[in-house]
Amino acid sequence: MRTVSLYADWDPKPGFILGKKDIDKKLTYLGSRVWRNPTVKIVNKEVREPGPTEVLIEVKACGICGSDVHMYQKDKDGYIFYPGLTAFPCTLGHEFCGSVVMAGDKAINKRTGRKLEVGEGVCSEEMMWCSYCRPCADGFPNHCESLQEIGFSIDGAYAKHIVVDARYLWSIEDFRKLYGEEKMWQLGSLVEPTSVAYTAVITRGGGIQPGENVVILGAGPVGAAACAILRRAGANAVILSEPSAARRKMALTIGATHVIDPKTDNVADAVLDITHGHGAKLILEATGLPSVVWPDVERIIWEGRAINATVVVVARADDRIPLNGEVLQVRRANVVGSQGHSGQGVFPNVISCISSGMDVSPMITKKISLDEVEPSLVKLQTDRDDVKITVTKFD
Repeated sequence: MRTVSLYADWDPKPGFILGKKDIDKKLTYLGSRVWRNPTVKIVNKEVREPGPTEVLIEVKACGICGSDVHMYQKDKDGYIFYPGLTAFPCTLGHEFCGSVVMAGDKAINKRTGRKLEVGEGVCSEEMMWCSYCRPCADGFPNHCESLQEIGFSIDGAYAKHIVVDARYLWSIEDFRKLYGEEKMWQLGSLVEPTSVAYTAVITRGGGIQPGENVVILGAGPVGAAACAILRRAGANAVILSEPSAARRKMALTIGATHVIDPKTDNVADAVLDITHGHGAKLILEATGLPSVVWPDVERIIWEGRAINATVVVVARADDRIPLNGEVLQVRRANVVGSQGHSGQGVFPNVISCISSGMDVSPMITKKISLDEVEPSLVKLQTDRDDVKITVTKFD
């Protein structure tokens, strides 16, 4: 089986201290401080049979995530950009869906309560939580103490087949009824990034009351999906700031009501003008450049009439934010972080939203083969016009 796999050198930066969950020369929770000189190769790997609770899936679609791009992108010293959990070599790809080929006797379909059947369309969580540690037991599987991640620390889905435990799988058969089979697979590959957005703006951000205003900074897949979710939740103004004209145009088709080009317009001025000075209840930081956008965030909070604003930081960035405590204290504002997508009913809720008409497929702007993954990872480092490039050919 052909796979797209990433290799890198274990070469910790000066001052790096191995964490208690890190494994020397193999795994770290601080990827950008350890891994150097990444390379991507087409590698042949064997397909294994699933265990009693596992499922063998034929991958139908797998999207390129910004995390994939940042695992391959390197700084001037050769270190990868991605700051999180990584173990190389590893087959990349975690935004995927596919068809069940074989299922173990104890691999249960959450849709039916029975064993998964051959041909069932499924998508997968990428965060593989243990269910035994304290964070899992407390209902926070995104923060599992034994966390592994598909396409980051264990082999992912830039491959014809993948084996995944049934606990992480969710049926997408309801998509087939509304959208047909071809579009069903496209939408199935978007459940994971849309669930990251849902977790950020609904679970962690607390959601909104219908009629409130929201600001989305950055129209990558998570920011774009947040536009769709918040518009569906009843937001009055869904204001998006994004430098790419192509991404701004796409976002208007799935939920954004207003768009701002931060290269030519002052974001805070534009938001305050659009909202007649009121500001926003929720602001999503999805650029990965928090120190760059933070002055606008604070102006929206400070000068807007709305109090109790919540800022959600969802983009991965090893960066410090220049917080002004007075702004937060006087305006009763909150800043929260959001990681992952598992638990709290997020995946089934996103699937329900899509199956009832929340069509986020315009995010997919290009479809490619496995052989085109590596040049696409390079392209996306500098070219922001494509929102989601998705692998649909695996032979």
